[in-house]
Amino acid sequence: MSKLSFVAIALVVAFSGGASAQSSDPRGACKADYDKFCAGIAPGGGRVVACLNGKRDQLSDTCKAALDSRKK
Repeated sequence: MSKLSFVAIALVVAFSGGASAQSSDPRGACKADYDKFCAGIAPGGGRVVACLNGKRDQLSDTCKAALDSRKK
């Protein structure tokens, strides 16, 4: 395998892993929702998650799925 092929495969794997991590990681998946609805809430003690859950009907589907994955 050539070095170029190896680098191309490594980049594809790196970027595809990041996308799936973001969808299951509330910090990445909910950033826009946090900025919009909970920007004044200081992180820690579950305050941000509580704020986001309080606005659940207004959150993006990606953020809802990430929050749901934390419950499992």
